[in-house]
Amino acid sequence: MAAKTPDSPPSPVAPFEASLDELEQLVLKMEKGDLSLDDSLAAYERGVGLYRQCRAALDQAELRVRLLSDPADPDAGTPFQAAPNDGG
Repeated sequence: MAAKTPDSPPSPVAPFEASLDELEQLVLKMEKGDLSLDDSLAAYERGVGLYRQCRAALDQAELRVRLLSDPADPDAGTPFQAAPNDGG
């Protein structure tokens, strides 16, 4: 079995999933309403940071998909966008 080489970048999936899980837990705690105002503000700040990490990971994934779809034009539409309606 081959081990990962130290030169290979870590997969962004695991940190994304961990951040998303933590964000979901924070939301559940805040929705309960048992936190003090200070704790709620701290949880909100942490949540904003986690949201930004998740958004950045999704943006990177989208760029990778675009590059795989059309390396010559990564700014072209993603393959997930709906095709325009021909009117028919």
